[in-house]
Amino acid sequence: MNFLKKIILTIATLSIVTSLLLTLTGCPPAPPAEEVIEETTPTPEEETTPEEKPIAKLSIWVDSLFAPPIEEISKPFTEQYEVEVTVQPMGMSDVHDQTLTASPVGEGPDILEGPHDWIGEFVEAGVITPIDLGDKVDLFLPASIQAFTYDGKIYGLPMITENLALFRNTDLVPEAPKTWDEFVEIAEELEAEGIEYRLLLQQGDAYHFFPIQTSFGGYVFGQKPDGTYDPSDIGIDSPGSLASAQWLDMMVKEGHIKAEVDFDTARSLFVEGKAAMYITGPWNIPFFQESGMPYAISAIPAGTEEAKPFLGVRGLMVNSFSKELILSKTYLTEWWTTEESMQKYYDGVKKPCAFLPVQEKIVDPDIAALGEAGMYAMPMPAIPEMSAFWSAMGDAITLVLQQQKDPVEAFKTAAEQVRTAIEE
Repeated sequence: MNFLKKIILTIATLSIVTSLLLTLTGCPPAPPAEEVIEETTPTPEEETTPEEKPIAKLSIWVDSLFAPPIEEISKPFTEQYEVEVTVQPMGMSDVHDQTLTASPVGEGPDILEGPHDWIGEFVEAGVITPIDLGDKVDLFLPASIQAFTYDGKIYGLPMITENLALFRNTDLVPEAPKTWDEFVEIAEELEAEGIEYRLLLQQGDAYHFFPIQTSFGGYVFGQKPDGTYDPSDIGIDSPGSLASAQWLDMMVKEGHIKAEVDFDTARSLFVEGKAAMYITGPWNIPFFQESGMPYAISAIPAGTEEAKPFLGVRGLMVNSFSKELILSKTYLTEWWTTEESMQKYYDGVKKPCAFLPVQEKIVDPDIAALGEAGMYAMPMPAIPEMSAFWSAMGDAITLVLQQQKDPVEAFKTAAEQVRTAIEE
């Protein structure tokens, strides 16, 4: 008998014992001895089969996009263990907001699905509880485990990952540049051929600039020994970050990166074949596929070290207010940590899988390439101080792109703005 079945049977036994105790403490007195109790035997037509009731019930709140595969994976669990699993599709913001408000009053889910950058807020609010993956932790992409780790404890089961990569038009760039030096060589050749847009980078966007920042040794927040982020160590004005600012300034001056490119413009230019390379993520793949353009995906080029894009991870978390805490945790750590379950989930969502035995077998070239491009990715910090970074860094990048401020001065100002915001 496997561990999961033992847990289910233990819960069932506890439920039966509880029912018996309630019956015994509330049963009526026995009838007097002289009272005759007539026994009747039901006719075949009157015989009924007691309705089978589930041992327990679990509820899962999930983003509507990811509900179907979770429902499919839960069906055999219900059949095998008689545990009713109800999957409630919702908007992502609804899952977030209602978990915070409904859980403390006992109206939240047992399990919820969402991105890892919720966990800092959720842990502080007391609405999620740690899970123990034991030696199965080695089956997951290390960065995905780190993403769901807060104060040294794992608060979610990683399932899928998202990260930026370098998309290139293979008619214009047959071979991917592995370093920024190689990129410059290719960009100069493209310029000679009349290609105006050599690299598309969204204007004023710190998320898309971050892999460039890390490729020169820059960072946002330092990390503690357990991998969690330290908001007291701000790296926006570190030597590596300043080097990335100077690189960006040089790319603009040389015309390889344009200042005016926003999200819609970038996608249109790339789809129309007017741009050679584009730093973007999996959300744009359907548009590229529909256009029929020739493209390929590779890692973002290295500078003085490997580029490390932000890693976004989605997974399942256990509500600390659940009435079925043991069962909820067991459902995640036993039922979901199998190649069969994770393969079904990947088949349903078609995104890079955090479960290595599945990710390593993926044959879809786009998904496999995104996974490889994200091997050095760093989990996006799930700490409240991150909000100060986005606006300050975005402004600094815009000033450099538009050539309105010295790059070193712009980044140093951004670093001070973040420090001031955190102190306040």
